Amino acid sequence: MIGLSEVVAAARRIGTHIHRTPLVYSRSLSLLSGNEIYLKCENLQKTGSFKIRGALNAVLQLTTAEQHRGVVTGSSGNHGQALAYAARQAKVRAVVVMPENVSAAKRGACQSYGGETVLYGLTAEARLAHAEHLVQSEGLVLVHPYDDARVIAGQGTLGLEVLAEYPEVNYLVAPVGGGGLLSGVALATKESSPKVQVIGVEPLVSPRLSYSWQEGQASELLGEAWQPSVADGLRSRRPGKLPYALTKRYVDKLVTVGEGEIVAAMKLILERTKLLAEPSGAVAVAAVLQPPLQGLGKKMVCVVSGGNIELAALARLLG
Repeated sequence: MIGLSEVVAAARRIGTHIHRTPLVYSRSLSLLSGNEIYLKCENLQKTGSFKIRGALNAVLQLTTAEQHRGVVTGSSGNHGQALAYAARQAKVRAVVVMPENVSAAKRGACQSYGGETVLYGLTAEARLAHAEHLVQSEGLVLVHPYDDARVIAGQGTLGLEVLAEYPEVNYLVAPVGGGGLLSGVALATKESSPKVQVIGVEPLVSPRLSYSWQEGQASELLGEAWQPSVADGLRSRRPGKLPYALTKRYVDKLVTVGEGEIVAAMKLILERTKLLAEPSGAVAVAAVLQPPLQGLGKKMVCVVSGGNIELAALARLLG
């Protein structure tokens, strides 16, 4: 387990390297939600998502020997880009294992930050397994996308920023895939301000953390229990073991949102606030526009976790 001190240390470590993203009030979303809605705009963060927080915190803690070895991860997009960027800042080699069907745009974005890309498999599990193979065969250092204490502490700095700017907040609502963001934010928020309710939001088609809570351990969704969501940043089949433990301790509630609700929220954010959110970045807003969060009359912050979406995909979703 990690504590608040690790998150505070991460904030000091990465503070000069990242953007302090804005907290934006939306009157339109507030009226539709029946709550006072603010957006924490990580879509405006460096590399286009919150992932740079954790990646930088991990890379900046590498020993001299580890820096010489280089880092590796498995990622279909945001974490890979963030790790490549962070490694370039530290002059460290970075290898990103991406799916064989990755788009040219996503692979190119990762390479533009200096990352070496390796194509392997089609699932997150296959990518991470091959990354582990490269740890053994090439001596690289694994930086897991979400099951890594350094990464989780870095993501938690987002929670500290929200509380510093908006201490009156009642609810902090964040997406959850593997659990790195939600666990870090929940830890930082609850240890700093226990009265704040922390809510995690999952796609209805792949509620891996809800399932794990029911099972009493980090568990994998198998067969038809898992379907690929339009929120492609939330497609892991199981949460990390450390995120599972932290969310069980600090998260107040998990809610789910449907595929149509995710797309509708993404469109609303674009129309009403002129902010571009990728589908994964829109799930928190989708959650506050329906029960059980709608109409509570509370002060809520929705984490817009990223804005990396290809134009062709955006056109398809917008119709």
